Amino acid sequence: MRHPVLLTLCLGAAALMSGCGSTSDADVERAVKSVNVIDETNLNDIMLTVADPNEAVAYFQRATSEQPDRIDLRRGLARSLVRAKRPTEAAALWTQIIASPEGTADDRVEYADTLIRAGDWKRAEAELNKVPPTHETYERYRLEAMVADSNKNWAKADSFYEIAAGLTTRPANVLNNWGYSKLNRRDFAGAEKLFNEALTHDEGLFTAKNNLVMARAGQRKYDMPIVKMTQTERAMLLYTAALSAIKQGDVTIGKGLLRDAIETHPQHFEEASRALIALESGGQG
Repeated sequence: MRHPVLLTLCLGAAALMSGCGSTSDADVERAVKSVNVIDETNLNDIMLTVADPNEAVAYFQRATSEQPDRIDLRRGLARSLVRAKRPTEAAALWTQIIASPEGTADDRVEYADTLIRAGDWKRAEAELNKVPPTHETYERYRLEAMVADSNKNWAKADSFYEIAAGLTTRPANVLNNWGYSKLNRRDFAGAEKLFNEALTHDEGLFTAKNNLVMARAGQRKYDMPIVKMTQTERAMLLYTAALSAIKQGDVTIGKGLLRDAIETHPQHFEEASRALIALESGGQG
């Protein structure tokens, strides 16, 4: 895959060579090789971000088989396996990477992240404990917060979430996670505050909108929050509020919210319609 900037580099290299009468074959080879390195770096980045995860896995598997000593390619394969939802395979690869002389603290943090994705929280916690305290990164503290959450160590979780949020310019997701932690503790007011804060950083984060509605419903506030939403999103949020109301015994309010959801949705809202029919026929749905 070639990009205009790479073509420019190639043409520039060719022009430079043609303007120098004493250019040797070795000079040309070095120039071409430097361009190829830039090209490969761009391709690796593309594979790790926008390429189909399984295609990325195949690409890095081929690359690592051709150049097994390249740790950057092995990292690329491990990350691609995670993207392809194959964390167990990725974890095995991360163990090799962190055991190598080129392994870093960032590699260990990524290994811990992969272990969490594989559901191995205890090993993830053990790996995070091996990370030097001086390695203060967003990813490290985000994972520390999640592990503390899993252990129901709320004070530690809050501390780590706060640190993580301060170490990134895009804190919406970690604030949403922190809010969800508060939601699970039934600290509905605290959760509401964090979801609102998350949406100030990313007004399009629908999970935060949905969680915000649940936090408000936990306080029996069933009206829609004042946040930016599409018509479809509003219908879905009304549905979430309806289910929350019904679970709390506010069935009449829940029915009204279901009707609002059905009327608001630009298409047929099957789930809300089924729930309303079940309620009106005497079911518990």
